[in-house]
Amino acid sequence: MGMTKAEPVDASTSSQDSARTGRPWELYFAIAAGVTYASGLIAEYAVGAPGAVYIPLFLATYFFGGYFTVIEAFSAVRRGRFEVDFLMIVAAVGAAAVGQFGEGAVLLFLFSLGHALEEYAMSRATKSIEALAALAPRTATVRVGGVVEERPVEALVLGDVVVVRPNSRVPADGFVSVGDTAIDQSAVTGESIPVEKAAVPDSTAALARPEGVALESRVFAGTVNGPGAFDMVVTAAASDSTLARVVALVREADTTQSPTQRFIDRFQRIYVPAVILGVLAVLAFGLVVLSEPFADAFYRAMVVLVAASPCALAIATPAAVLAGLARSARAGVLTKGGGPLENLAKVRAIAFDKTGTLTWGHPSVTDLAPAPGTRVDELRAVAVAVESLSDHPLAGAIVRDLSARVAAGDALVAKDLEGVTGRGVRAMIGGDEILVGNLRMMTDAGLTLPPDVAADVDRLQGLGRTTMVISRGGRFLGVIGVMDQPRLESRDTLEALRRDGVSELVMMSGDNQQVATAVGEAVGIDRAMGELLPEDKVAAIRELGRGGRLTCMVGDGVNDAPAMANATIGIAMGAAGSTVALETEDIALMSDDLGRVPFIRRLSRATARIIRQNLIAALAIVAFLVPASLIGLEMGPIVLVHEG
Repeated sequence: MGMTKAEPVDASTSSQDSARTGRPWELYFAIAAGVTYASGLIAEYAVGAPGAVYIPLFLATYFFGGYFTVIEAFSAVRRGRFEVDFLMIVAAVGAAAVGQFGEGAVLLFLFSLGHALEEYAMSRATKSIEALAALAPRTATVRVGGVVEERPVEALVLGDVVVVRPNSRVPADGFVSVGDTAIDQSAVTGESIPVEKAAVPDSTAALARPEGVALESRVFAGTVNGPGAFDMVVTAAASDSTLARVVALVREADTTQSPTQRFIDRFQRIYVPAVILGVLAVLAFGLVVLSEPFADAFYRAMVVLVAASPCALAIATPAAVLAGLARSARAGVLTKGGGPLENLAKVRAIAFDKTGTLTWGHPSVTDLAPAPGTRVDELRAVAVAVESLSDHPLAGAIVRDLSARVAAGDALVAKDLEGVTGRGVRAMIGGDEILVGNLRMMTDAGLTLPPDVAADVDRLQGLGRTTMVISRGGRFLGVIGVMDQPRLESRDTLEALRRDGVSELVMMSGDNQQVATAVGEAVGIDRAMGELLPEDKVAAIRELGRGGRLTCMVGDGVNDAPAMANATIGIAMGAAGSTVALETEDIALMSDDLGRVPFIRRLSRATARIIRQNLIAALAIVAFLVPASLIGLEMGPIVLVHEG
């Protein structure tokens, strides 16, 4: 999706990190190193025991503190890389070589303790992600004929009918076939309020095309049923459920690197060899220029080696990124790795698809303009009677929005519906021919609009409405205006993004420019672009990103997928019901909530801020400790500050 997107971690590095994660013995070894080191100090200074007593204790500290460090160092050297673990081993061995067993022991003890605490911090974030996997129940109650039986969720197959009892977890993805309920979907979509669910009208048709089932009938594995029992039909195996895909994708996200991580990785490959050369220079300076004894010069060189080691630098970014990924997953936002999470903070231009993103995605009746001398009740009744015979989306909007407002005494029955492509429909009510359509349909029928009706058409079209003129037996009844209404939260979302530093907000639509302009003005967009084909949206995204500016495209991840693919970051809405969006986009909002966009933007900025703070602190510590080591600060205090 662009040059700035996250890239896979080097396989060897990834396997090393995986090997390190989840090693409980590392903490136990660090504790043992602390015990043996403290015992050695007591024996040497408090008791005054001979070296034969305290030196073996320090050597035991070497074993416990250096065991995992040696493993990591050996693994890195085999790959041709010299990393922090290698530097620590060299420093500890150097200290022992000049008889400073206690200095080497404290170094390995604190370094191993730092590693163990680092793993603890990383595992906390990892466990919050892994906890998602435990949400789905292990068994399901399956209805087979007239009986029910318990079955492992892994054994569920497409088409199984599962009984979901009150206050239990939904075992699989599917749709409600019998009953109604309210389901807590927060574990998957992040929605805090339970969502009402109702049965589909036709289970057989829904099973034949499960992707077309309305969200109010779809259920997801791991969500919590409310007080109502219901039957559901399974549409995905346990391994293919939305929850399983989310868990798998979050795990994969942990193996991708952000731009800062990639930079630090490249930096360390240069920095570590540079530190080794610098240490050799310090050793040579002490021997040749200062004429120090070898033991003193070598010890100072080892102290400098410890001071210059980039331990904190290595953990600064991954700790913040993993915590951010875990936080976004808990809020119902799937973020595909550190790259999108970090880059979103730098985005200054965001484009939105109109239909289904800034608007609800389905038309609604917005205006009724009866002609002079026509009752609005007659206009409604005729429109509902005719459009109830049609399956066109605009017809569905009229029937849905106006049926309840037609009184029983005004209801009419239409017949002989005939569609006229690109113009509208005609039908019969009694002996009258009814025309419902655009201006071209009226012109083709030889009808001339009265001035008042023509004025209403012009006015409504100027407001971005799709207009339908209705005539009955050659008499004009009026005009109905239909529009895909803006979401209630669209304006607030855009304002929140502006306050958060986004300088340009663009809307892209395939509708005519009048409609796009009307919606843009309603939601407060900076620039509304209409009449765009998919390739036009791609060109617009590229233009938006000219000059290296990072861009973001928010849409449904299906019809606007090409534009989203060409943006730096693609954000898909309502991804819980879309396998395509889950698999392909950088960030997936599991619910159909536009307000999650400012949330993930704020989280991205917070993550970037913490990364900067960590890096500044890590570099500042090194910048302080290296000069301090050159002027005589001992290894013990340096290790304490460095590893702390």
